[in-house]
Formats: sequence, C-alpha cells, structure tokens
Amino acid sequence: MMIENRTYDELAVGEEARLKRIAREDDFLVFANASGNHNPMHLGAYDGDGDGVPEIIAPSLWVGSLISAVLGNLLPGPGTLYRRQSFSFHDRTMAGDELVVCVRVVEKLPEHVVRLATEVRRTSDDRLLVEGEAEVTAPVKKLRFNVLEVPGLVVQRHTHFERIIEMAKALPPIVTAIVAPEEPRSLGGALLAKASGVVTPILIGSADLIRAAARELGEELDGVELIDEPDHALAAHRAVDLVAEGRADAVMKGHLHTEDLLRAALRKERGLRTGRRFTHVFVMDVPGLAHPLLVTDAAVNIQPDLRTKMDIVQNAIDVALSIGIDEPKVGVLSAVETVNPDMPSSIDAALLSKMAERGQITGGLVDGPLAMDNAVDMAAARTKGLHSPVAGRAEVLVVPDIDAGNMLAKQLTYLAHAEGAGLVLGASVPIILTSRSDDDMARLASCAVAALHRARTAGGARKMRAAE
Repeated sequence: MMIENRTYDELAVGEEARLKRIAREDDFLVFANASGNHNPMHLGAYDGDGDGVPEIIAPSLWVGSLISAVLGNLLPGPGTLYRRQSFSFHDRTMAGDELVVCVRVVEKLPEHVVRLATEVRRTSDDRLLVEGEAEVTAPVKKLRFNVLEVPGLVVQRHTHFERIIEMAKALPPIVTAIVAPEEPRSLGGALLAKASGVVTPILIGSADLIRAAARELGEELDGVELIDEPDHALAAHRAVDLVAEGRADAVMKGHLHTEDLLRAALRKERGLRTGRRFTHVFVMDVPGLAHPLLVTDAAVNIQPDLRTKMDIVQNAIDVALSIGIDEPKVGVLSAVETVNPDMPSSIDAALLSKMAERGQITGGLVDGPLAMDNAVDMAAARTKGLHSPVAGRAEVLVVPDIDAGNMLAKQLTYLAHAEGAGLVLGASVPIILTSRSDDDMARLASCAVAALHRARTAGGARKMRAAE
C-alpha cells in the first residue's frame, strides 16, 4: 500500500480526508502504558466508578490522537508537522465502537502553514465525539512511501485464562488433594484457587512446613483440612487414597518430584488408571492469539509410539472440549507437511489423521503432518497449497516427542509471554501439574481447567450455581 502526501501548493481549501477505526480495549491498554494514564475507567478489568459495571470508555485523548493519523498519513500526509491542536469533547465512546475521523482544509497561511477543521464521529449514530482545529506546517516536497514498517505491539494480556477462570467459578469448588504445598508458591496457588471459589483444598504434607509457608504469605489456614505427612511418596499415596475414598475429585502437585506423584497415581491397587495412557497437556494463553493453544505432550511421554500418540490426541481433544472449544482443530506436527518415509513423525501424523477420519479418534478435526508455520498461520498454509479445516487454524498442537513439546511450550512462555496451565490426563481424575516457575495466574488457570474438565467428564454431575 502506498501513502502519498499533498504538498502545500497542491492543497485546496475545502479538501478533506477520512479514516475509519474500531476502538479496541488493547488500544486503551497501549495508551495507558505510553501515556502513564492508568485511569480504571478505561480498563475492562476494573469498575472505575463503582457502579458494578466495567466501563471500558475510550480515553478522550486517544480518540483525539486519531486525528494525527489522518494528518500524518493522508492530508497533508508524510512530512507534516504539528503546530497546534484544539479539542472539544462532546461525548464518550466505548471499546467496540467504529469511529470515523475527518480532516478538512480551512485556510492556507504564509510560511506553508495550513489550518484544518478536525472531528471524530461514531459511525453507528453519527454522534459527534470530538471537534477542534489543527494548525500544521505542510510539506513542500512530494513524498511517496510504501506503508512504513513500525514495530508491532502485542498487549500482554491473558483474556482466555480470565474466561476459563470465570467459567470455573460458576461451578461448585472442586475438592483437590494438594500434595506437599510446603513452600509459598505452591501453597499460594492453592489458597488463591480457594479464595477464587475454584478449589476446596485438602493439604497433604509436612504440617510444619505448610504452616511456615502460610506465615510467609501472611495467610491463615483456618477451615482448611491439613493432613500431616512429611514423606512425599507417602503424601502422594494419601492423595490418591482420598480419590479412591470419593473425598477428592482432583490431585495437585506441590513441592515434590513429578515422578513421586505419578508413581502413586499409577499404582495397581486403588490407583487412578483408566486404561488410557497418562499424557500431559499445556493449555496456553498466548497474547495476541485469538484462541487458547494446547500443546501436548510436553512433560510425561518421552518418545511416544503411535498407540500412545492416539491417547495424547484424544486426551487433548477432551480437555479442549472442556474449556469451550466446540470442535477442536488438531495439528500433528512434523518438520514437513508431506509424508516422508524417512521421517517417522510425518508417518505417525498421517496415520493419526486417518484414524480420526475413521472414527478411532473422536470429538475433533485432526490433520497432519503439518509444519509449525502452516499449522498456525493461514498465509503459510496457503503458500504451501494446504487446504483443510485445520491448516493455519490449529488449536491443539501435537508434538513428535517430549523434547519438541518442552521447547515449544517454553518458547511460547519466555519469548511470547504466554501463560501455561498444565494437566495430566488419562487418569480417573485430573492431575494438576504445576511448575516451580509458574506464577499465580498459571496455577489458578490450571485449577480452573481441571475443574471444567472434571465437571464435563463426570457426566455433568457438577451443576452451575444458581444465578444470584
């Protein structure tokens, strides 16, 4: 796209230019960071005036700043410099409104100065929001540019997790046996989930260490069941016993080794086996991505064979359904998007795709092999000539092995600022598998995903709370 200016000599009184723009909450968050204006009236996470409703009102100067886009890009265009600008604000606008910005030449003054009338209206009702006048120094040389490349901005928000947590809050709290929450992070995540109404915790571990962690957090354990078992292996077995006794509907990892927890879950007598392979899935909230992204298996199965991959795919589809993805689109990853007999991951991907087509894997759409780019990017898929409901739209990414899964999840976390909720699936109840580096949002989201998955797989036994 080419942008071209109008020089001082070319400008004529009465000439005008218009630009349309949809107001988005992300724009207001960028404005808050750039300006330092953190007024909660403009942020959807807060009720800025205490009326019980988050306002998400566009900052007035953000609306006014849209005028500069017309002046700098269209009229007069590249080379224009501001001298002054006046504003009168007549009404407010909200996130989601479409706005039209209009600039009109009023007068040409000496020394290449131009006076322009400026206004912003809401297109839905033609309501005048802002009017004023700009005075600029117009360019004297003709300039043409392809659309200038400026760094893209991604607002680091986690709207998908916020939605998942709100869904879980509408359920009765899930009774969760939490093993060895003996340091502030793991205990803090459990208590946050309790305070949010997502979890009713039963704490199992060293009572002295758990109480010390609570003191460090400044939290009280009044009303929380605490089972004193300092030995981590025995604490894990006690958690599994609670499930067998019907007292717990989920198990959560605290400050112990994953293998100690899974060893107890996999025991033959009164364990959590179902006949399906235990597999791990990360539900990831990637800033800027329009949907949650599931990555599997990144933590349990090291070099899965085809049979294990069947369970990996099915378990991931099941949890995607639980968090509200109606027909999960599963991309089975390889380094290529065609079957290569010398590349086992491409063969497995093709077989899994065919298995889903024949009903051996149900509940979602499965396609593979897909390279990472054409699994998640429509333009890349089109370039490769791939036409399927999954290519470029994948919501679940199935990796060839644990190395690839672990690298992908950590790249998303540390480079794309994603949050990841971790679950082990295939057991009779969800196993919440958090990492020592997880923050409160990741721990709370993990509990929320577990609650939603348990509610769905338990046959709808958990009912939505009655509306107040």
